[in-house]
Amino acid sequence: MAVSRRRLIGSLAAGSALAAVSPTDLVSTLRGAAFAASPPGDVVGKISVGYQGWFSCPGDGAPIGGWWHWSRDRFQPPAPANTTVVSWPDMREYARGYTTAYPALGNGQPAQLFSSYDQQTVDTHFRWMQEYGCDTAALQRFNPVGDEGPTRDAMTVKVRSAAERFGRKFYIMYDVTGWTSMQTQIKDDWANRMSVHTASPAYARQNGRPVVCIWGFGFNDDGRPFAPAPCLDVVNWFRAQGCYVIGGVPTYWRQGINDSRPGFSEVYHAFHMISPWMVGRTGTLDGLDWFHTNVNVPDQADCAAHGIDYQPCVLPGDLSSGHRRHGDFYWRHLYNLTRLGAQGLYVSMFDEFNEGNQIAKTSETQATTPAGAGIRALDEDGTACSADYYLRLTADGGRMFKGQLALTAVRPTPPVLGGGPPPGGDLAAGRPTSASSQNGGFVAGNAVDADRGSYWESTNGVFPQWWQVDLGAAHQVARIVLRLPPAAVWQRRTQTLSVEASPDGAGWTTLVASAGRVFDPATGNQVTLTVPAAPARHVRIRFTGNTGWPAAQLSQLEVYAG
Repeated sequence: MAVSRRRLIGSLAAGSALAAVSPTDLVSTLRGAAFAASPPGDVVGKISVGYQGWFSCPGDGAPIGGWWHWSRDRFQPPAPANTTVVSWPDMREYARGYTTAYPALGNGQPAQLFSSYDQQTVDTHFRWMQEYGCDTAALQRFNPVGDEGPTRDAMTVKVRSAAERFGRKFYIMYDVTGWTSMQTQIKDDWANRMSVHTASPAYARQNGRPVVCIWGFGFNDDGRPFAPAPCLDVVNWFRAQGCYVIGGVPTYWRQGINDSRPGFSEVYHAFHMISPWMVGRTGTLDGLDWFHTNVNVPDQADCAAHGIDYQPCVLPGDLSSGHRRHGDFYWRHLYNLTRLGAQGLYVSMFDEFNEGNQIAKTSETQATTPAGAGIRALDEDGTACSADYYLRLTADGGRMFKGQLALTAVRPTPPVLGGGPPPGGDLAAGRPTSASSQNGGFVAGNAVDADRGSYWESTNGVFPQWWQVDLGAAHQVARIVLRLPPAAVWQRRTQTLSVEASPDGAGWTTLVASAGRVFDPATGNQVTLTVPAAPARHVRIRFTGNTGWPAAQLSQLEVYAG
């Protein structure tokens, strides 16, 4: 397993060993201006996100096998004493979950994780990218010559498929950490494996050239001991192949101090675009402002002077360390780099649950986090945040970056849409269920488990049918979400149904009248019903028809209080 960047680099104190600069003139010159060496393309003028795609689970078919990147010992299930993660994903939109050895979630459901090797997982992630304005994904590629190689090769195919399906761009981002024979093998890998993917309409291009990023040259640590000469040789080789080459470089690349080895200036200036690393550098708003003035502004000026595009790294903040400040940290970074006039932004990262700086949908509360495991949810500072909050911040930040939203230092994105409670606290999750009938093993309880792929189905050929759940206590029910399995498996259909409620499971009141409800793959095979606020302990769905199958069907039902 590749060692994480943070473990190799460590956090650098802002300003240590930094030569004094006088950036006032640079700030006033650069603010509101863009010194792009290149016109807009798939990385210039765009929001790129780092995509690890490196999580695997037993039974998913991945060649590497085991709990890849979920566990320290990948042949044992993740548990508090055997883990590599500090954040927990929101699992509600994944068709398949894999049960871990963590304690059950706070709501009693099993603690499950996703596998990146499942195509539906990658599709879900790229659908989110489409929905929330992430233009381009940088697919991480560590040394592919070892045992990771076959799995990473397959992941490239999966990412390509998802990018094509959801209209996103992607490019290969080589990480040279621990790659001892990098100079020859990276060329072979591109020429004989990865370059074939540039034929895809989804492969990112800039200035008409396929984009490649090389991350790790010049870092002052044992994981990347390369001298300048072989690094320059690799950059020039990729340029000669007709590629637009991005350099993932140290924070202090320009001065050759702190995390940067000296003597790499020629290497850095050989890249078409510079993207300095920022993870672990600061966790405060003052720190972000310091870096803007003392690092980002002179970086931008140096790139402009050398005809290089500048793509600074932007952080949502380490959730596990309490950096996020319910979105204010991320927004300050987006704001600072937008007013700088950067050519592109690189969000680190999309799915980095290992280091806590992911923007992908994340557990909102301890109800959907393993109980007692010490993992922070999005409400860790007392402010409720929806699972998609950092994706929504990315969408708004992207609009500001592209000039579609006014430049503002004040975050415009509410932690929860409408100001209400987060869309968590599903009252039906794991509760007792019953039904008028069932077909084989498609039992009623399947509709309240954590597996989107499991479902309840009634006896075929007989209507009406009903399915119901006992919420355990009376609640003011306001919203009900019904789902069928994902589009890759289930076609569009209309089910005619109504919603009934009861305080005791005996007398029933109709909350939502019978009507045809369309379950469409284009909208996630999901139907949301707004219910007139009414007290209910028992909720029943009554079915009288289904255009897709001669039975009532339900893979998930969620109930939310007003």
